[in-house]
Amino acid sequence: MKKSKHFYMDILGAELFREYAGTSTVLKFLGNWFLLVTEGGPTDDKPDISFRPSDDKKNVDHAFTIRVKDCQGSYETLKERGAEFITPPCDWGAEIRCFFQDPDGNLFEISQA
Repeated sequence: MKKSKHFYMDILGAELFREYAGTSTVLKFLGNWFLLVTEGGPTDDKPDISFRPSDDKKNVDHAFTIRVKDCQGSYETLKERGAEFITPPCDWGAEIRCFFQDPDGNLFEISQA
């Protein structure tokens, strides 16, 4: 969780709100709450499910999209802070977007409509 906490706070600019006994971190990001949870095994309310980062960063099952006013400017700011982008922003006509991953392999898109 230490790498992810650094990533979200120092690279994306989220603010620490609270931490729970080393297992969860609550962050404020763009007017919303973001919860980081450490990996863990099944519990009574999810008996067959474990939280675990994937070992394969080339296959993802979900992505987070952050709408921005200036994709190129956001790309440059985040890259200066240490975000590693897959490609520079691509202009698709109706939208400009680019992607990066957090330390656990979660895919993020910054998108300008």
